[in-house]
Amino acid sequence: MAYTIRLKEKYDKEVVPALQEKFNYKSSMEIPRITKICLNQGIGSATQDKKLADAALSEMSIIAGQKAVPTKARKSISNFKLREEMVIGSRVTLRRDRMYEFLDRFLTVALPRVRDFRGINDKGFDGRGNYSVGITEQIIFPEIDLDKVNKITGMDVTIVTTAKTDAEAYELLKLMGMPFKNINN
Repeated sequence: MAYTIRLKEKYDKEVVPALQEKFNYKSSMEIPRITKICLNQGIGSATQDKKLADAALSEMSIIAGQKAVPTKARKSISNFKLREEMVIGSRVTLRRDRMYEFLDRFLTVALPRVRDFRGINDKGFDGRGNYSVGITEQIIFPEIDLDKVNKITGMDVTIVTTAKTDAEAYELLKLMGMPFKNINN
């Protein structure tokens, strides 16, 4: 028996027909889908301590399930004690199966572990159908060992879709299981 990705199967069987019914697309290629998920983590205090950048790279690699790439400073800024080409963050771009696996873990395991979680804000759309959400602590992911964490840092998660409008992207992510805040409350 072949391994099937739960969220990918849900997209094919539930989300596509629901989007087709709501927006009346003429072609199946018009139906919005998620193309990639970008994870980005900036470490501001990495200028003083090089070990923080290495720890952030390893933690990001563990969270994403693929090797993280360091982000480097483009300019030197003396007030921030920042030199050109100094490592100041880490990033990962997930596509295809790894993207669906991460999104499934993010929605079902990590987000419910956020303290006082009441849903995520629906104001994170950029006008072109992409959604960004900030996470304040990387320790919400169960892959991270709390004893080995040097410093609690946040990260940005950007979900890039083929949707042309924010309404289409909102509906896509809502049907995929994204827990948006209830506006009525």
